[in-house]
Amino acid sequence: MRAVTTNDACAAGIWARRDGRTRVLRLLFAICSLAALFATATPADAADSPTQAAYLADRLRENPVYVTDQLPREVPRSTAPDFARLAKKTGVPTYVLVLPMQSGTDGEQLLGAVHDRLGREGLYVLIEGTDVAAATAYGVRAPADAAVTVTLYELASDAGPLLSFEHFVDVIAQGGEQATASAEAARETYRDDEPAEMYIGPSDRRNQSFLTGSLLTGVPLLIVLTAGFVRRSRRRAGAERRVPRWVVPGAAVLTAAAIALTAPVVFDQTKSSAAQPPTPADLSARVERVAAGLKQDPVYADPESPRVLGSRQLDRLHERIRDFRRSDGGGPVYVSVVPQTPESESAGDAGLFTAAVHAKVGEDGVYVVADPDDGTIDVYNHGLRLDSNRLSFDLPDSVTFGDSRADEADDHLLGERLDALMTFLDKTPRTDRPQSESAPAAAPRAADENTLPPLFATDFWPGLFVGAFAALLLAGVVAGLTWGAGGLLRWRSPAPEPAHGLPLTAPTEPSASYLRRTAYAELSTLARGFTSEEERGRAWDHLDAAMLLVDGDLDRARDADTDPATLVAVIVLARAGRAALAGDTTDLCCGVNPLHGPGVSRHHVRVSAEGAARRLLPVCEFCRNTAIAAPRDIPGNLLKLPDPSSGSTRLPYYDVTDGPLAAVPHGIARLIDKVRETAGVH
Repeated sequence: MRAVTTNDACAAGIWARRDGRTRVLRLLFAICSLAALFATATPADAADSPTQAAYLADRLRENPVYVTDQLPREVPRSTAPDFARLAKKTGVPTYVLVLPMQSGTDGEQLLGAVHDRLGREGLYVLIEGTDVAAATAYGVRAPADAAVTVTLYELASDAGPLLSFEHFVDVIAQGGEQATASAEAARETYRDDEPAEMYIGPSDRRNQSFLTGSLLTGVPLLIVLTAGFVRRSRRRAGAERRVPRWVVPGAAVLTAAAIALTAPVVFDQTKSSAAQPPTPADLSARVERVAAGLKQDPVYADPESPRVLGSRQLDRLHERIRDFRRSDGGGPVYVSVVPQTPESESAGDAGLFTAAVHAKVGEDGVYVVADPDDGTIDVYNHGLRLDSNRLSFDLPDSVTFGDSRADEADDHLLGERLDALMTFLDKTPRTDRPQSESAPAAAPRAADENTLPPLFATDFWPGLFVGAFAALLLAGVVAGLTWGAGGLLRWRSPAPEPAHGLPLTAPTEPSASYLRRTAYAELSTLARGFTSEEERGRAWDHLDAAMLLVDGDLDRARDADTDPATLVAVIVLARAGRAALAGDTTDLCCGVNPLHGPGVSRHHVRVSAEGAARRLLPVCEFCRNTAIAAPRDIPGNLLKLPDPSSGSTRLPYYDVTDGPLAAVPHGIARLIDKVRETAGVH
């Protein structure tokens, strides 16, 4: 209004004063008009401006170190004083942001935007997850680029955020010339080889326990057996016994004691990562933040993440939520646009997160979680008269996971898909009584998640027996002969491979003959496993879906015309069916390589050797350990199938087909549904 008033005054002056300065007055009129235009345009532009940088700038204005509340299992907020202590060693004003890893976000641009809004000179550092991702100096002397380079090259990938930041600060303190020299030396030293990992995983600890148990019985028993053989040989040769009888047992006992005392010193690791145990406040901070926001507004967009909902989309969503609340059988809808990561308080479980938020909000309704990072949408009914089964099983994939357009869009088309979700809610059948989700399983205890089991536990006990067995049979030669004979039998017989060995034997680029042979062996074995009609339960669904893929003809599995993606889906279903017959109800299959067998958890893993592209996939134990210990190896472990368009190149399996196999990352049940949808069976 102020600019318009000025414009009017200027216009009035122009028409009131018709003298020889007409050109000057016209110029003045143009300037006033432009001022009015910009004054009226500013509110609309501001409404569409991103809020991430402004929010982070406000946090740094309160405290120069900001640690997100979204990574309590990896970087608890209670570690902020440790970051602040290290930041003081730089010698310049230092502002530190510890945020979750965000795909498609340029760290230096984010730091620049935060600096512009904060308006303070200093060294700005961005830590994403566990790595120093970017650093920029504004108005101060600090070798930021060199320090980032040294930290990247010299530290192992599992060093953790505090150690990475400490190393970064030490390089900053060296000064520009020395820091540059250190960066060049780091590039030269680690050009081809990365530093060794600092931590081991649970699988490595089990191997250590197994080795300790094997040595503890195998070596002493081997001493006794060898001494007995030597003694018998000397007797047959007529030699006199000169060694006291207690020497051999004594040597065996001393050896066992030495192994038992030395193993804990050699295998002295106690943690599987650098993560510090979070406090209860760390684990509840994000839930309380989101719940407080939802009490004020039914749509809560995470301010730490890039904005994915525009003003018009928010207005439209608010309108749809109000209409649904007033509808017959409707009620409140709470939408949380918040990332779900394995490092969060709920370990990436959206159902567990919404249950906690529902408890804090204290009001029943439909709770929606839209992940701005990977674009997934999860819906949970807590206490409304809605058909929860329809929400759980009939929600279209285009809403839950999006389509190819959503994958390519920076905002995953969340605004459009949330609008489609509200339409789906409007059409969801009402029930006579309120329905609610069942209580989700508790997340793993954060205190135990990164703690290694004791050395004398887990596989230590099997190791005792294996060590004794190896000593008795002189395992070196006998095991080799046994393995060779077993390998020949496996080659001649179509029997499936043992499930526990699949992650080590399954190929990443399987040949067509391997897939046909394996699919036939797995499917025929599953079919023979049904001995009575009473067994037509969960396992029967697997067999039925697998037979649909081969048109009901078992021999089609060996047909050269059957495409590789279909054969892999047959293998996955057959193996899951055999597991179900044995009483295993696991619904996850390894999303890195479905030929690895069942999955044990979901994990954000690298899916490209170039860049930092990640996907939340179910992983088997082998791939989970790889993702923790050597995340850059995961792209090489992905199952790759021939590209149908070229035939000469191989791509990850989920990129070469839009058929049933693409549903593997979402679980076996979803794979079965996809097979039946494709076949037109209900």
